[in-house]
Amino acid sequence: MGLSLLADRVFRSIYDIDPQELARSGIRLLLADLDNTLAAYGVPEPDEAVRAWERELREAGVTLFILSNNRKPDRARRYARSLGIPFIGHAGKPRAGSFRRAMEEMGVTQRETAIVGDQIFTDILGGKNAGVTTLLVEPIRLSGNPGRYLRYAAEWPFRRLAQRRRKSI
Repeated sequence: MGLSLLADRVFRSIYDIDPQELARSGIRLLLADLDNTLAAYGVPEPDEAVRAWERELREAGVTLFILSNNRKPDRARRYARSLGIPFIGHAGKPRAGSFRRAMEEMGVTQRETAIVGDQIFTDILGGKNAGVTTLLVEPIRLSGNPGRYLRYAAEWPFRRLAQRRRKSI
């Protein structure tokens, strides 16, 4: 399981991911976790920075697609609709089924797909299980839930190892 927990690339935030670089590397679909990746928990709609980044992705030929484990039925739907992008809520990450469903829906292959997320044990492991490129970002906000601190502490060694690998997208 060791290598399946190491992200292909590590970034501070989604804004450090260059849409043009994704496109040059053949990525056409960017699956994105919602909570703590695109927005802090509870933020109902995208801010202007997320909207601008999504436009840059679209202009580069990359489709943003929300793949969220959030169990609240309207959370991912509301956020995605506000951006005008596809989504799957209650995705069941790290199982690969929702990844495959998203790729099939968008007509892309594993090689043309990446996942960006803040959690190693759901987003990165799920991406590895699905055979797609994995991009890890720092969580937007850890405050408010002691479990998040514990999970982040457990993930820390894998984050450090992935940072040292410095693979290209």
